[in-house]
Amino acid sequence: MPFFFHPADLLMIPAMIIAVWAQIRVKSAYQKYAAIQTRSGMTGAQVAQHILQNANVSNVPIEVTPGEMTDHYDPVKKVLRLSGSVYGGTSIAALGIAAHEVGHAIQDASGYAPMKVRHLVYPISRLGSMLAFPLIFAGFILNFSFSSVLINLGIWLFTAAVAFTIVTLPVEFNASSRAVQALTAGGYMSQDELRGVQKVLGAAAMTYVAAAAAAVLQLIRFLLIVRGRD
Repeated sequence: MPFFFHPADLLMIPAMIIAVWAQIRVKSAYQKYAAIQTRSGMTGAQVAQHILQNANVSNVPIEVTPGEMTDHYDPVKKVLRLSGSVYGGTSIAALGIAAHEVGHAIQDASGYAPMKVRHLVYPISRLGSMLAFPLIFAGFILNFSFSSVLINLGIWLFTAAVAFTIVTLPVEFNASSRAVQALTAGGYMSQDELRGVQKVLGAAAMTYVAAAAAAVLQLIRFLLIVRGRD
């Protein structure tokens, strides 16, 4: 049976459904709470700076990055990058996202173990994401003595990519938890505004859950295809 039409492909249907649902949910939550301004009037950049100072995390510059929902913390350059709508925004979504990214900076400064593991796994997982499928496919169509080596290498590389998506989950959930705690402790938002933050961050977290689920199902798909070949 051709590689591209294996019954194991059916496993990817629920993965795609979950991924689409997660994307719709996060976009809906973001659009809703990006339109609601906070009473404090503070910008995402201001709140981020305050939280960093309160956590005694210094030497982490805050920069503007192009695009929408492109906010991230760079653990290599130790830079917090916020999209324009978050950096200068005063909405519930802007403050929640800014605080979440600060949570990653605090994780890095405090030596949060899952973040360290994710950083170590990342280079291999990136290779796995790029090379796993070509290697496995080449192992199937090339009738060489080392075909099984290509397939096994692809499987192991993709396993690293799966591990990255799994270890990302505690990193993201913990950053969201830190964000809510910091916003509460600093008094930057009221309780009803914090509920909006929790909805935005909760929806964003589901995209990582969906990515992990899709990666696990893809790995199972590969293993079933290889087992069928053997």
